[in-house]
Amino acid sequence: MALNDYPHIAKAPAPGAPLVFAFHGTGGDERQFVGLLGDILPEAGIVSPRGDVNERGANRFFRRTGEGVYDMDDLALRTQRMAGFVRAHRAAQEGAPAYGLGYSNGANILASVAMAEPDLFDRLVLMHPLIPWAPAPSPGLAGRAILVTAGRRDPICPLPQTERFVAYLEAQGAAVTLHLHEGGHEVRPEELSALSDFLRRRA
Repeated sequence: MALNDYPHIAKAPAPGAPLVFAFHGTGGDERQFVGLLGDILPEAGIVSPRGDVNERGANRFFRRTGEGVYDMDDLALRTQRMAGFVRAHRAAQEGAPAYGLGYSNGANILASVAMAEPDLFDRLVLMHPLIPWAPAPSPGLAGRAILVTAGRRDPICPLPQTERFVAYLEAQGAAVTLHLHEGGHEVRPEELSALSDFLRRRA
């Protein structure tokens, strides 16, 4: 059943509160963002899956053959599976706005799902995404509020690729906010502040 396709943490939202889907980075797990989201949006629901790909002991959401080199067939299959998981949890919390938050590998699977099925999410936070392919047009992203965060000196997700992805999202009509810090792939306090402001923003 799609509801249980991944090991996950799930908490129902309070009436009127959003349901936040959280996707960890490589080597993280389903607990990575639960505490942070509880502090930012205490009444929100949370669905936080654990990636089911094991890369030398590190959890991931899809396979790769090298740094920044994705197994695109595997990504397509796992994007479809994750979309079914998200859809099932949305149906179980009918009426709750759905937000997506992902970091690094988690941002990549979240972006892939959102581009394939943009109606699944009302708001997206993509932290240090790396989209090294040319995505197909996704006009359903028009009007979606999206926060992209990145480091200017990120060796894993180079800034020019981040900027190209932001340009793609803007070309689809998404309402994109780009937050950059002066560091690398790490998550900095000012980044978390931008994330908090974005998630708390009234619709």
